[in-house]
Amino acid sequence: MYFSKRTLFLAAVFILTAFAAVPPVFAVPHDFALANPYGKNVDVSKYLVSEKLDGVRAYWDGKRLISRGGNVFAAPFWFTQGFPSEPMDGELWGGRNSFEKTSSIVMRDKPHPRWKKIKYMVFDLPAHKGEFRKRDKALKKLVRSADSPYLEKVRQFNVRDKRELRRKLKEITKNGGEGLILRRKDSPHRSGRSDDLLKFKLFYDAEAVVIAHNPGRGRFKGMLGSVTVKTPEGVTFKIGTGFSNKERVNPPPIGSTITYKYTGFTKNGIPKFASFQRVREEK
Repeated sequence: MYFSKRTLFLAAVFILTAFAAVPPVFAVPHDFALANPYGKNVDVSKYLVSEKLDGVRAYWDGKRLISRGGNVFAAPFWFTQGFPSEPMDGELWGGRNSFEKTSSIVMRDKPHPRWKKIKYMVFDLPAHKGEFRKRDKALKKLVRSADSPYLEKVRQFNVRDKRELRRKLKEITKNGGEGLILRRKDSPHRSGRSDDLLKFKLFYDAEAVVIAHNPGRGRFKGMLGSVTVKTPEGVTFKIGTGFSNKERVNPPPIGSTITYKYTGFTKNGIPKFASFQRVREEK
């Protein structure tokens, strides 16, 4: 079949115009900044400290809230109304001990009135070129000028020494908090994991992919006994505690990413006393 040059030219223009009108799928411009576990040889006076919020991580790109998976949250227009145009990093949070409730609200495909129970708790300005203490001051001014009931800055504070840090940890966990986050005062914004950002908890947590289901015995006969998981570093091990009976009947799917808690590592690098917490929601 023969097409004239004019026909081919017009077809090309049509295709380019059509694709230009389609908004591109969002790709996170950089990885999120992620925390390493707190260690013994840390000079805590060089860090600002805040409560670790057990919420759903979200990146504000100036127009939309984006998940760690790179997808857009279906936030109601009134929720983000008045948010600044500057990129912000934070957590969608519904309060202490409410992760499941928060997740059930923000992971919906359509806006929901229950977003009124959620706040976007922000703790960093990824595009700001200054060190963290300067970013924190700039963020404070930005949130104040936005004057939104759904936008709040996470409070940062200083600690004198490790004794005061442990006291703060006990105080927060006693009141239902998850732990503490330490951010190095003089650090630039850095994506990925680094010691600029540390998490301090009574237990550690991490993620792994489920690669097998193992049948239960005794009172768990006919249900899940444990899952075999693989960490990003390639370590495989089993997790058999932390599951409810409902989760043992309908276990986390093979291929899904779960969060587990643990107390440390064995000499072979296996997480000690690993216990299931939840399936990571893929938004």
